[in-house]
Amino acid sequence: ILTATLQSFAQDVPSKVKDAFNKKFPQAKSVHWDNENATEWEAEFKMNGKEYSANFGTDGTWKETEHDISVEELPIAVKNTLSKTFKGYNIEDAEITETPTYKAYEVEIEKGETTMEVVIDEHGKILKKKVEKEEDDEGEEEDDDDEKED
Repeated sequence: ILTATLQSFAQDVPSKVKDAFNKKFPQAKSVHWDNENATEWEAEFKMNGKEYSANFGTDGTWKETEHDISVEELPIAVKNTLSKTFKGYNIEDAEITETPTYKAYEVEIEKGETTMEVVIDEHGKILKKKVEKEEDDEGEEEDDDDEKED
């Protein structure tokens, strides 16, 4: 039943989206689709031994691709920015984000009870940072407004 349900759901993915995905990621395996919202679809898949996610507009326009990387894979410029700007923070998670206009590294860092997501380009420039703080005993997080640096 689950397989039939997933296949039925997958058939709702617009053909333009599937075609664009297959053209961009011909070696993708184990593809699972989710409807993000009225104008965007997300594919989660495996490729080259890694787990990826890619977002496409309903017209087939590629929006973004992300995949996890190890801390060792971060460029030296990114590591330098992290060590200088965020002293005392530990790196919890890292991933590469690619869009039609840029390639950047999203890094989740933690210091005490403060968790922050920082987006840094390959040259070490901070593009975005978002602080997340634990607010209650149930572990829910409250997001502060995004801060952008130029």
